[in-house]
Amino acid sequence: MLQLYVGNKNYSSWSMRAGVLLKQAAIPFEEKFVPFDSFGDAESKFGKTIREVSPAGRVPTLVDDGFSVWDSLAIAEYVAEKYPAKQLWPQDAKKRARARSICAEMHSGFLSLRAHCPMNIEAHLPEAGQIVWRDKPGVRADIQRIVQMWTDLLDANKGPMLFGEFTIVDAFYAPVCMRIKNYALPVPGHITDYIRRVCALPGVKAWIDAALEEKRFVVEDEPYRAAR
Repeated sequence: MLQLYVGNKNYSSWSMRAGVLLKQAAIPFEEKFVPFDSFGDAESKFGKTIREVSPAGRVPTLVDDGFSVWDSLAIAEYVAEKYPAKQLWPQDAKKRARARSICAEMHSGFLSLRAHCPMNIEAHLPEAGQIVWRDKPGVRADIQRIVQMWTDLLDANKGPMLFGEFTIVDAFYAPVCMRIKNYALPVPGHITDYIRRVCALPGVKAWIDAALEEKRFVVEDEPYRAAR
């Protein structure tokens, strides 16, 4: 069985992509939870544990019969090839290329949104969201791009997901849905509706429910709240 190493579900957007993808696609896997402790410290418990399976020392990492695949995009590609019947990418060649482009954009872009609205599923941070929206033009630009992207895809592919049915793209943007929702960033109604549909997916709901049960406060991931 596949093994997927993930970090704290409340905070780890990279882990969420891979975890949601496998769960929603009903691909059997064993989850290996590696809680965050000290980032950048190879001698921390997190560092020692994850470096046993990943030279990059990061989550998520997928292990298949002793073979490690790290980085969420590489994991998605590996799983799509291993389970072609799941149709995790669109079947049309041009749509598949577009889907890959959009995942790559998520993978390397939207830096302002990531920096100023880190994923925090358990928190409700509308006040922080209002300040970020007012003071950070990069966040407004990122959201504008996301709204246009999602609108175009939903219109072209007739929903309910970005390419019609669930694909890797929806898994990759699930953490963005969490950010928009939890920071109450202003988006049009049809975007809010898409976010609701994503949150209702069994794979996403399972991740959210587990995040809410963690009760682990990580100071490095909490720029807007003090330790409780």
